[in-house]
Amino acid sequence: MPDIQHSVQIAARPEIVYPLTATARGFSLWWATDITEGDGTVELGFFDRSTIYRLRLRVDRPPTEAQWSCDTGDEWNGTQLLFRLDVTSSGTVLRFTQSGWRSESDYFVSCNTTWGALMYRLKSVAQGNHPGPLFLATEMAY
Repeated sequence: MPDIQHSVQIAARPEIVYPLTATARGFSLWWATDITEGDGTVELGFFDRSTIYRLRLRVDRPPTEAQWSCDTGDEWNGTQLLFRLDVTSSGTVLRFTQSGWRSESDYFVSCNTTWGALMYRLKSVAQGNHPGPLFLATEMAY
């Protein structure tokens, strides 16, 4: 099974970065504006809610690791989102993996590209900038 992996150096302590990876509020700052919480899940709506990813936090180890399982989506269903934070002398290295993909489909490749853009938005927010989420309620921000 193929995995998406990214690593980004962030000039902020893991205690600053962690809530961005482990909470709906954090996701709303860099990922998407259409987010709802309930029953232990976070739902992210994309493209006027034509796509909805329901995530469940499975591992919650502040400030070093958050792991989410995805319960919906044709290709996302069954994948795991792992955010691992390692302390460095200049801040944090965020290591991201989305594992459990069934194949390297065109959608997999598109998601890999999108995750790269998302990692830099997350980095920007953690470092005190406010680019806003990549996905707005009905469109993409770029």
